[in-house]
Amino acid sequence: MIRSMLQMYLKNSVEAVEMYQKAFDAKVLNESKNDDGSYLHAELEAFGQVLAISEALDERKIGNTMQFCFHLGEGNEEVVKRAYDVLKDGAKIDFPLGPCFFSSCMFGVVDKFGVNWCIFV
Repeated sequence: MIRSMLQMYLKNSVEAVEMYQKAFDAKVLNESKNDDGSYLHAELEAFGQVLAISEALDERKIGNTMQFCFHLGEGNEEVVKRAYDVLKDGAKIDFPLGPCFFSSCMFGVVDKFGVNWCIFV
């Protein structure tokens, strides 16, 4: 396998790319835009993983049983906190930032774009 990508189809893809860049200190690897300026396809590098984002052109059901998880490892509590501070805006918070049975610092949210995240050390 050459690589894996976490593909998302979202409304307001430009705003989503900007938010994920801030939340994960992500770098844009590749981008192609639709005529209206939204993303046909964008790839961000976040923690060595590729987040692929495309504008949803139809009405898709928001929320599902999929969850994107980043296990960042001990010593990265500030990275987890920064991601939480960005992603919590407009999100449904399933697990607020704090300790749990498997991590001293974690959170779980469904962000304002409908993406389910679990990020922890």
